[in-house]
Amino acid sequence: MSMEIIHVDLDRSYPPRPTETTKIFWDAIAAGQFKTTRCTSCGKMTFPPKPICPHCWSDSMEWADLSGKGTLYSRTIIHAAPAIFAKEAPIHFGIIDLEEGIRIATRIWDMEPLDIGSPMRIVTLQYNDGPLFAARKA
Repeated sequence: MSMEIIHVDLDRSYPPRPTETTKIFWDAIAAGQFKTTRCTSCGKMTFPPKPICPHCWSDSMEWADLSGKGTLYSRTIIHAAPAIFAKEAPIHFGIIDLEEGIRIATRIWDMEPLDIGSPMRIVTLQYNDGPLFAARKA
């Protein structure tokens, strides 16, 4: 599934530092795709992507596409953000239960009020210096 790409005319306040394991993930986010790792031994997905399965400790991992669809489990608004994020406050943040059974914490791009249980989708935020991901109401 291809995600919506939203252009943000800012540099990321705290850019990720891709590793050999996460480079595929960040390249996918930049291309509007949402991926994670799945263990080929036990079949469980992990997020964020990992080189070793935290469920069975196997190092037999593969990349799997995620739908990017889910529901809002919880949300908050951060008004007093740490100094590095102060220019972005207030920051809407939430926990999303993805269709695949993974629970993730991420920024919520919509500034409108959302109800717990609202359908959500993951989007790419394309900043001047690279991508991040966020959720918004589906």
